[in-house]
Amino acid sequence: MKPIGLILLPNRYGLGPGFVNAATAMILLVAAILSWSVAAAAEPVRILALGDSLTAGYGLARPASFPARLAEALGAGGLAVEVINAGVSGDTTAGGLARLEWALAEVPDVVILELGANDGLRGLEPASTLANLDAMLTRLAAARVAVLLAGMKAPPNLGAEYGAEFDAIFPELARKHGVAFYPFFLDGVAARPELNQEDGIHPNALGVAVIVERILPHVKALIARRR
Repeated sequence: MKPIGLILLPNRYGLGPGFVNAATAMILLVAAILSWSVAAAAEPVRILALGDSLTAGYGLARPASFPARLAEALGAGGLAVEVINAGVSGDTTAGGLARLEWALAEVPDVVILELGANDGLRGLEPASTLANLDAMLTRLAAARVAVLLAGMKAPPNLGAEYGAEFDAIFPELARKHGVAFYPFFLDGVAARPELNQEDGIHPNALGVAVIVERILPHVKALIARRR
């Protein structure tokens, strides 16, 4: 029995053995690439939700948190994902920057960056918030991670000047770094009592459902581009 190797097709068309072997090798290469692509597509996309209490699920059971509900919604749409809850209640952009390397140890494919709300609540200098987020986006780009930057709005009691400067941080950084941008993480939820807990700040389970519904198309688009 001859050893298995490149298949020699019958030379019915006057083609030399070199041509036949090269064509066969190309077919085998294409088949290998297709097999690798199918296997890669079957691997879950690792999504790191990096944020504060809005991500962590403050006041909620873990299954009702944003990362859990997002994973559920993506799975219902036929996407194999693993959503990692890297939310820390009370975290500022400075805190997020300090723990970024630790978070990247999860080796994510996609990062949803949701930080800044506590900077605004504490009235921190917008320039510092911008610098922290800028450094995080620079590091994420170096790690070749796809990013969805979630914007935040300043509390209205801090005045129009502070609000304008703070609110401009997020679209400015999205343009600078060329990352996907979701303008306001609490869109459709902020200032609606029926969608928030008693503190009026943190979404309840119904509020999280609204957040997931609105941000879902942006996350799906980013996963598609990443693949």
